[in-house]
Amino acid sequence: MPLVTTGELITRAAATRSAVAAFNIITLEHVEAVVAGAETTGTPVVLQVSENAVRFRYGRLLPLARAAAAAAERAAVPVALHLDHVQSDDLLRQAPDAGFSSVMYDAARLPYAENLAATRAAAGWAHAHGLWIEAELGQIGGKDGRPPLDAHAPGARTDPAQARDFVAATGVDALAVAIGSAHAMTTRTATLDHGLLRRLAAALPVPLVLHGSSGVPDEGLVAAVAGGISKVNVGTALNAAMTGAVREFLEAHPEAVDTRTYLGVGREAMAREVARLIGVLTPGGTRAPAPTPA
Repeated sequence: MPLVTTGELITRAAATRSAVAAFNIITLEHVEAVVAGAETTGTPVVLQVSENAVRFRYGRLLPLARAAAAAAERAAVPVALHLDHVQSDDLLRQAPDAGFSSVMYDAARLPYAENLAATRAAAGWAHAHGLWIEAELGQIGGKDGRPPLDAHAPGARTDPAQARDFVAATGVDALAVAIGSAHAMTTRTATLDHGLLRRLAAALPVPLVLHGSSGVPDEGLVAAVAGGISKVNVGTALNAAMTGAVREFLEAHPEAVDTRTYLGVGREAMAREVARLIGVLTPGGTRAPAPTPA
């Protein structure tokens, strides 16, 4: 079906106190697995391409973006394309022509005043070019191999009053909030501050986004959605599923050289994890087995 916009999916989710799962993609296998998992559950989904993924693809956005768009247009469920963790203004300006309806502009590494100024400029450009824009306040941590911040470190949590002022001043459409998760976690041991989340949800007029969701246990994700999270970003969980499945296959089949054999196993493992996580996040969602591609 035709591509949908991230904004319409998130707006609908926020209105119904539910959440949309947004999965980071790196390879074509990621793309196909996310679409297959979403089709299994009959649930809309967001395909995300991060600036790091673009860097991995020799700095070229279009090859992966075109593949994602082609898969989305042939999917049996609504699919949106989102450009994630953009720090480069040049990359931001490539988003509309590459088929993205939304972007997460990441200036959270900067001091507050600089983050606000950079994000306000990015939001102005994005809205002028039809893009829905997400920003981050507080430091979720764990990105690019950096350790997560200590829970009590300055800036490690999003302050509700500051966040209200930030959203009003920048005009962003959604805000990624720091409430205890961290990027790139390979254990599901993150403890979210649900009290802070409730205060943020009460203070802000825009949908809230949870980054670093791979490290959050299922019950924490369910509580986060109930507390006001409308978009849940997942990346590492898919990579862990793929890597584990490929490693197990190659250990059992050391003679294998055809990449289709082990990449197929990895793709199926990711599709199962996509379906499982959507089942966790979606009220009444199914925890269905992995789909069998035609």
